[in-house]
Amino acid sequence: MHTTAVLLTGPRDLDLHDVALKAPGAGDIVVDIRYSGISTGTEKLFWSGQMPPFPGMGYPLVPGYEAAGEVVEAAPGCGFRPGDHVFVPGANCYDGAFGLFGGAARRIVTAADRVTRVDSALGPEGALLALAATARHALAGLGRAVPDLIVGHGTLGRLLARLTLASGAPAPTVWEIDPDRRGGADGYDVIDPADDPRRDYRAIFDASGNGALLNDLVGRLSRGGEIVLAGFYTDPLSFAFPPAFMKEARFRIAAEWTRDDLHVTRALIEAGALSLSGLITHQRPAADAAGAYRTAFTDPACLKMILDWSATA
Repeated sequence: MHTTAVLLTGPRDLDLHDVALKAPGAGDIVVDIRYSGISTGTEKLFWSGQMPPFPGMGYPLVPGYEAAGEVVEAAPGCGFRPGDHVFVPGANCYDGAFGLFGGAARRIVTAADRVTRVDSALGPEGALLALAATARHALAGLGRAVPDLIVGHGTLGRLLARLTLASGAPAPTVWEIDPDRRGGADGYDVIDPADDPRRDYRAIFDASGNGALLNDLVGRLSRGGEIVLAGFYTDPLSFAFPPAFMKEARFRIAAEWTRDDLHVTRALIEAGALSLSGLITHQRPAADAAGAYRTAFTDPACLKMILDWSATA
């Protein structure tokens, strides 16, 4: 089998290509992708050539770990059947291309136990499940404080704020330096950090990926407070030790989501406790992939770009 896929052949060299697919094996399913999202974190680093060494990386690379589509073939006993709608967290199913992510393709082959059934009524929002699960993973766990300050009002920051409210915790404050991104808040305030006098936050969640903020964030903590690094950071992180020492600051790194995060997040969405609305600001046909990726990575007005594969052979 072959498929049409987004292919990064090198930094800033991206377009649609015909790519060979590996044959399905026992326990595999074949999915026709309808929507795939573009990550402005890790995928942008691959696109720009700034990604530090990472297991499984290399060019040519099929990007995309946010995808939703319909099962068209399913191995017996795998728990899925043709017609099921699923979320696909990428796929490593290509001959001659790396599939570290691998979801930005018209058709993919993947193990059935990697995908998650979703309601087809979600439409393009079904591709946002991994991002929502990433936010949930940063919040979940015994003894973990929910954020009272979130840095950054992009898609991840918005999901962190929505999940905080869904947990029943008090509304967090959200910092955003871009005035155009301060809109879209529902139940919480988004402010310029220069207008915030507080120095007693218990839990600060950084969703900006800007490691240069660490010293400022330490100064905003209460004694014994925690900073959660929820973004992805390419440069070595550092901070002045004396202020952190005086605050007895704690630092935590939030890794990628787990399957439990995915299932809990899906349940919250299905119950109406978590909304994914208003996060997708741009949508393009997959045929315009090169322009769509460029817009996603360079236009500050683009929160989340979705590729529509329905018209792609």
